[in-house]
Amino acid sequence: MQTIGLVGGMSWESSAVYYRDLNLGVQERLGGLSSPKLVLSTVDFAELTHLEDDERWDQIGQLLASAAQGVERAGADFLMLCTTTFHKVADEVQAAVDIPLLHLGDVVAKACLDAGVGTVGLVGTKVAMSESFFVDRLAGSGVSVIVPDEQHHEWINNAIYEELVHGVVVPRTRKRVVSVIEELWDAGAGGALLGCTELELLIKQADVEIPVFPCTTLHVQAALDRALG
Repeated sequence: MQTIGLVGGMSWESSAVYYRDLNLGVQERLGGLSSPKLVLSTVDFAELTHLEDDERWDQIGQLLASAAQGVERAGADFLMLCTTTFHKVADEVQAAVDIPLLHLGDVVAKACLDAGVGTVGLVGTKVAMSESFFVDRLAGSGVSVIVPDEQHHEWINNAIYEELVHGVVVPRTRKRVVSVIEELWDAGAGGALLGCTELELLIKQADVEIPVFPCTTLHVQAALDRALG
């Protein structure tokens, strides 16, 4: 079994989901008292969000690269960023270590193509929806991405940072996110990417009619495949 390296803290709710699901996944696959070999480094989410607000992405890249180097020194065989938004600095993080980074965009693109879905709608943070780093990564694998109309970006972002990162799940928020996904469906999306770990607390497949691709769940499954392969 390989040792999985996690850079988390973005938010702690996200890290908890990764930790829980990696453990449940190994237990399901191997049975008994089996559990994954993990190295976890968490960052101060408040510090990162302040830097994000000031668009100081160079410093964010340095902080996450430093955390990744610590994970590597602790014995990880490969690395995961427990976040979608901060994959914006994934290239900087990868360049700072000698172990491979399991990039979320590559994992999600493969899942979409395996399901026969070539166009998806992305719901996530304002950064993930308004900037091109994640969309371009999927496009490089042949998956087209549609993002919600800009009028929704601020509201979705606020719902993530003011409710979901604190573990608060509000039915009216679910209803509005579902309506955004339906707009993406009308615009030609054949599936919906839940492009933020915390959105998986809010939206389930039963809530919408088109296929849902839960990015964190897919990331975890790919990590288990690699660690146990």
